[in-house]
Amino acid sequence: SLEGNLKPTVQWLRDLGLDDVQVAKVIVGKSQLFVLSLENNLKPKIQMLREQGFAASQIVRILSSCPALLGYSAKRLAYRMKVVEARGSLTDKSLGTVMRLMDAQFAAR
Repeated sequence: SLEGNLKPTVQWLRDLGLDDVQVAKVIVGKSQLFVLSLENNLKPKIQMLREQGFAASQIVRILSSCPALLGYSAKRLAYRMKVVEARGSLTDKSLGTVMRLMDAQFAAR
């Protein structure tokens, strides 16, 4: 519902630091966002990014460049962050890039 999902999710994105243009880009890039649980799905992914050391401004850049990240499983996000970090190249830009890769493309890198 509009009140139940849309408004709280848009407000949460704004609270993360996204401006209206960035919020719109995330919504267009991942329209299924509104069926995902804010508490059980979306917030834990952002917490994972924070625990990895990403600053608020970097998280905004990640979400703006790769809105689909919010729709990927936490397991996929954790695995890819671990692999890229082990290679010494985990940045906000590299994370957005590797999250968009198909599994076979990621494995080949």
